[in-house]
Parts: sequence; C-alpha cells; structure tokens
Amino acid sequence: MIICIGAGPGDIGYLPQRSAELIRNADVVAGFNAVVNVVQALIPQSAEVVLMGYRDQVAQLDKVAQLHHAGKKCVVVFMGDIHFSGFQYLERVERACGHPVDTIPGISSAQILASRAKVCFDETTFITFHRRGDLTPFKRHLVHVLEDQRNAIVIPCPWDEARSFMPWHIAAYLLENGIPAQQPVEVWEHLTQAEAQWRGTLAECAHQRFSDMSIMLIRTMNPIPSQIEPPPEAQ
Repeated sequence: MIICIGAGPGDIGYLPQRSAELIRNADVVAGFNAVVNVVQALIPQSAEVVLMGYRDQVAQLDKVAQLHHAGKKCVVVFMGDIHFSGFQYLERVERACGHPVDTIPGISSAQILASRAKVCFDETTFITFHRRGDLTPFKRHLVHVLEDQRNAIVIPCPWDEARSFMPWHIAAYLLENGIPAQQPVEVWEHLTQAEAQWRGTLAECAHQRFSDMSIMLIRTMNPIPSQIEPPPEAQ
C-alpha cells in the first residue's frame, strides 16, 4: 500500500482522523522535512522516515517506491491539501511507483483563510503560483478573475529567487495590468500557527514584504449582494 495524504496547514489539530490512523499504522512515512515535522508525534517508532527537499525529492521518492513494492505500508505526507498545490509532487510519487496512488485530501491554507476572512468560495477563485513551469497563464487568469469582480485567494511562489512571485510582485503585476490601485488586499502569514495579518490596498501591498509562509486575499471591489430572504419587518 502507498497512499498520499494532506497533512493540513501546519497544525496537527486539522489533520483528518483517517490520515492520522494511516500514519500510526505505517511502515514508512515520507515527505518534506517541514511537513513530516507536523505529524511527527503520530509516527510509530518502528516506522522508517524518509525525508526530502526540493533537490533530492526524486531520488528519495524512488526509495519510497522500492519500499512500497517490497510490501511496506507507505504514507507520503503533503502540506495542506494535495490538490491545491501538491499535484506536481503527486505526479512525482506516481512516476516513482509506476502506477496511480490513492489520496486523502486535507485542510488547506486557502480554506483556513476563507474561514478567517469570511469569504465564500462560490464568489471566490483560488489560484496557486506555488508550482514549477510557466506562470504566465495563471497570472493572466488572476487578472481576469479580478476583472470579473470575484475575490481571489492566491498562494505566492516563494522558493525560486529567479522566478519568485511573492505578494509584492503580484501587486505590481496587477497594477501594471490595469487592476485598480485601491483594490483591497489582505496578506496572512503562518495560518494556524503564529498568525499575522496585513490589510491595505494593492498599491500599498506592492511596497510591503512578507515571509514565504504567506497567502493573499484580494477582495472584489463590488461584492455580490446577499440573495437570502429579506429580514422580517419590525413589528
């Protein structure tokens, strides 16, 4: 068995019970160092832990695949939810194993942000730049989302200095592409951990600096009015 699980946004309290059970019964637990640290308390002493980073992930996943094919119960942990920013990592797992693998979703920072900021996903588009490859189509999509008067929850790209797309880069790009300078923006850092929040305008965001553990909410300037029934008239 090999299964990939979303470990949540950084607080083990958000880990799904099914995922916790799989970790407790695993022969092998694998993932990036920071993600494995989140679930460390659940890993049995008998389990083999396979840690990795961006540079050695392919080689380390090959090792996990070998253990899987040898009959070990393997769990690969992802930060947040697998299908929000982890799909390329999932592709690497499946390439190493040579077949599709089962997944269990987790709570993502985007879901936590929606809860903290009281925005509805029906009226909000989620876009992640935390990916390898050409970011241009996703940048254009973000412009269209805001032009369509929707909220946008955005995960920046922090880990490659040559192509980083952090909140200040995102703000500058949007301003260059006609999004109003007064568009309201929030940047939240270390959700579910040492949370910090910043609120301002797109123009102000272009001059701010935030940590790698950041997520943005760009609010529409024309919120959709409530469509529930009107309140009862006062007697």
